[in-house]
Amino acid sequence: MNKHGEKVLNLGIGSPDLPPPAIVIETLQQAVEQPGNHGYQSYKGIPVLRAAIAEWYNRFYGVSLDPDKEVLPLIGSKEGIMHICMTYLQEGDECLIPNPGYPTYLSAVKISGAKPLFYDLEEEHEWLPDLDTLANQDLSKVKMMWINYPHMPTGAVATRAFFKRLIDFGKENQILICHDNPYSFILTDEPISILGEEGAIDIAIELNSFSKSFNMAGWRVGMLLGKEERILEILRFKSNMDSGMFYPLQAAAAKALALDDEWYRTQNKLYKERRKKVFELLDLLHCRYNPHQVGLFVWAAIPEHYQDSYSVCDAILTKARVFITPGGIFGSSGAGYIRISLCNDEEVLENVIKRIKEAGFN
Repeated sequence: MNKHGEKVLNLGIGSPDLPPPAIVIETLQQAVEQPGNHGYQSYKGIPVLRAAIAEWYNRFYGVSLDPDKEVLPLIGSKEGIMHICMTYLQEGDECLIPNPGYPTYLSAVKISGAKPLFYDLEEEHEWLPDLDTLANQDLSKVKMMWINYPHMPTGAVATRAFFKRLIDFGKENQILICHDNPYSFILTDEPISILGEEGAIDIAIELNSFSKSFNMAGWRVGMLLGKEERILEILRFKSNMDSGMFYPLQAAAAKALALDDEWYRTQNKLYKERRKKVFELLDLLHCRYNPHQVGLFVWAAIPEHYQDSYSVCDAILTKARVFITPGGIFGSSGAGYIRISLCNDEEVLENVIKRIKEAGFN
């Protein structure tokens, strides 16, 4: 459509349209100009970045980590998903995956040779897994469980009480809990980490990212937090898969972690205004949504007269030249929902609303 001059407005992509903090870009530029910063780097990341990550976790999550033993910088947290699966899974193993959920969990588990086992998330249960139902299943071959809160795509949040129950579930069944946590600063009142709960580090590891919190998606900088033995096990695979991250990127990432609360408040003020526009759009489409959801996307139930999310999105694309992500791509439990990204400014969202009205959806 774009090639034919249609100019489709894309509300699907989750890549922040805003720039990283100016001081972070300046730090990168200065570090690039230093001749000694272009060589190979340690697989474990530079000490300055590991220390900055540990301090950031202590300041915002209340989690105490040893920067030399319990922190591992990554070339993006998506890389970490693959490293974790390849470290701990093989043919004959099973892994619990959320439905709906981030598609990369499924891909990484399949590549490892293990069998994916989906656990359904439902709106009536606030998109949290039913641990009692899972506990009654045969979990003898399950080695890992992927979770992700704030949840993508539904925007659901997990409570500390749920994390405590999840930790107990992992210990009782000897299942490694892998928490993917890249959205904890986007439209949330308080960022939380599963590692903040007592005993969590014995059974859980956590991934985090610079992509959403600092608008650094293309920089590919992430982190893995966990017990020393886990870090070393994953590092053994990682060191045979990739190399150390470019030093200037690590130096700039460390600078980002030192930003004060004002950075997050400013970002969230903007995202709140965009979310209001998305709610206005969803009202025009007669979709139902939770106004308290968080994260970088808005999740909404489609009108009953549509067959599924694909038919809704196809109709909007065809009639209004607007692309919205069908919830079905995140799993069968997302078939009745759509997802809209907040990574477009208010002018784009106003144009989308105008197109929707002109196409007769209101």
